[in-house]
Amino acid sequence: MAEASASFMDKLQEWMGLHVMPVADKMNNQAHLKAIRNAMTLLIPLTIVGGFAVLLAQPPITEGSTNPILLAWQSMALSLGNYLWIPYFLTMGALSLYTVAGVAYFLAENYGLNSFVNAITALATFLIVSDAYDGETGTLVLGQFGAGYMFSAIIVAFIVVEINRFFIERDIKIKMPETVPPNVTAPFEVLFPFITNVVLMSAVNYACHAATGAGFTSLVFTILQPLMSATGSIPSVMVINFLISFFWFFGIHGDNMVAAVTTPITTAAIAANAEAYAAGEAIPYTFAGAASTVFGQWCFFLSLQFVMLFVCKSSRLKSLVKVSLVPSMFNINEPGVFGIPTVLNIFVFIPQVICCMLNYLVYALAANAGLVGKFVIAAPWTTPGPINALLATGFDFRAVVLWFVLFAVNFVLAVPFLKAYDKQLLAEEAAE
Repeated sequence: MAEASASFMDKLQEWMGLHVMPVADKMNNQAHLKAIRNAMTLLIPLTIVGGFAVLLAQPPITEGSTNPILLAWQSMALSLGNYLWIPYFLTMGALSLYTVAGVAYFLAENYGLNSFVNAITALATFLIVSDAYDGETGTLVLGQFGAGYMFSAIIVAFIVVEINRFFIERDIKIKMPETVPPNVTAPFEVLFPFITNVVLMSAVNYACHAATGAGFTSLVFTILQPLMSATGSIPSVMVINFLISFFWFFGIHGDNMVAAVTTPITTAAIAANAEAYAAGEAIPYTFAGAASTVFGQWCFFLSLQFVMLFVCKSSRLKSLVKVSLVPSMFNINEPGVFGIPTVLNIFVFIPQVICCMLNYLVYALAANAGLVGKFVIAAPWTTPGPINALLATGFDFRAVVLWFVLFAVNFVLAVPFLKAYDKQLLAEEAAE
């Protein structure tokens, strides 16, 4: 029976190597997906600073509260409000500006083009088609640069870089005499593609206005908003969590595999949540920021460490937990992933799938029912799970309680599987 199981796993691993690994490699190296993934990483500090700025300016205090710390916090927020809101409005409140520049930069870098020139061109083009300019006052409307327009920013970045690439590969440019210094010729070399980008995108924006009454960026936002809600639905996130565990089982970085698709959605969602939190409105999105990870992979892997610490007896797992427990407390799970290992380890895969899907299901149902807060702040990813849950929900202590309850459930569910694996390791050690 064991030989048949091993044979099946070998065949499955071989099939994954032949059919899935090449697809995974192509996705990881695909220029546009890679640019999105890198640009989203670039936005992390902005979302963290913006989120904490909201928290400082909008303290979690209820009417009639007598807590002296919260009252002092509220007094400080009222007196310094004009200054405290600035970091939020110019980070999370203008996330699309950084997105268009970041995506264009990394896509151009992947093509071997001038990254800075492409980033500036994309930023200028996006500003022109954003409908942010108010002709009456001569000012820009900051609301047109919010997270809701991130997807149109990504599209503009793609179009701009591809057009620039088209011109450069065909050497279509204003050619200056060789005696002219490169720093003088460079702006003229990008003039043709820049004009093309401005004219083309302005024409598209005009056509959108004429046909629908809304500009290009607003139209993209309207079209993709239902997609955000659909992707953030509980069944969708459950599938995403399963895929992450499934890919990790075969040694494929599951988080990287889905990040190019999910990160723009979760980033836009947490920015929208922060905006609603700042306005005192209902928080719209559950699948936002690191919600599915804090209550998913991070919670499960830490519980796994404690099972190894208190239940397992094999020298391998006892030795491993000494070096992997502390990193896992800060969401650095690679020592455990590669030390246990989790790759092709059915004793870890089964509880991982069950726990990660169960954790998010419980959190999502509780959040949608108003029993715990939704994520409105992006905390640094190395922030321990319960502290992350506390900060991200705007100091909702109920989220911390829920995290520890799920941690305990994960511990109990993982025990029989890890004990079976530990028994196998003990037999191998005895044989040696």
